[in-house]
Amino acid sequence: MNPKVIAFDADDTLWHNEPYFDEAQAKFCDLFRDFGSHQEILRLILTHQVRNLPLYGFGIKAFTLSMIESALELTNHQISGNDIQKVIQIGKELLAKPVELLPNVVEVLEALKGKYKLIVATKGDLKDQHRKLHDSGLGHYFHHIEVMSDKTDSDYQKMLGRLDILPQDFMMIGNSLKSDVLPVLNIGGYGIHIPYHTTWEYEKIDFEVQHPNFKAIENITEVLSLV
Repeated sequence: MNPKVIAFDADDTLWHNEPYFDEAQAKFCDLFRDFGSHQEILRLILTHQVRNLPLYGFGIKAFTLSMIESALELTNHQISGNDIQKVIQIGKELLAKPVELLPNVVEVLEALKGKYKLIVATKGDLKDQHRKLHDSGLGHYFHHIEVMSDKTDSDYQKMLGRLDILPQDFMMIGNSLKSDVLPVLNIGGYGIHIPYHTTWEYEKIDFEVQHPNFKAIENITEVLSLV
């Protein structure tokens, strides 16, 4: 693999993220435990999230709105204003979570800095992602930060076009096969998968990826032996 530009996903690739959402959903399920089982409520939240993606996109604010809609449906629109406020508070607590880097991230970025152009390519809420990058202390390693509305083939092509990057010079590293790997392989780039111990249901796929430009690794330090 001989990329000139290496991009990193942010959430659950550079720092922890999904466990915070799992914790938030557990609080929501507990709040509405009289209206359904844990699994039933989780399925309802996911249904609203997926349905709302074209309107709200990704991120904590979109997640909070989907929780509110789930609460309305669970209670047949009989929810009190006080309970709506509790749902909003769950979202606010998510926005205030500290940024905890994953192991060896700084070591790898330090080794790559100056040898490759490094960028962040992530989904989510623009303000929140910039806040997390600032709090992470990693900003100085990156030439560019891209907060994408989605990560489809077209979204990556548009990003590479804006940055004047050829697909064959581009490597994307992330924890989601669906968002970080497959679209990049489809347009001719390199896709590196680093699995995280928990994955949002929406990001899961049910087939094995086989492609000459694909590599699955267990630890981010293995990136250094690939380039």
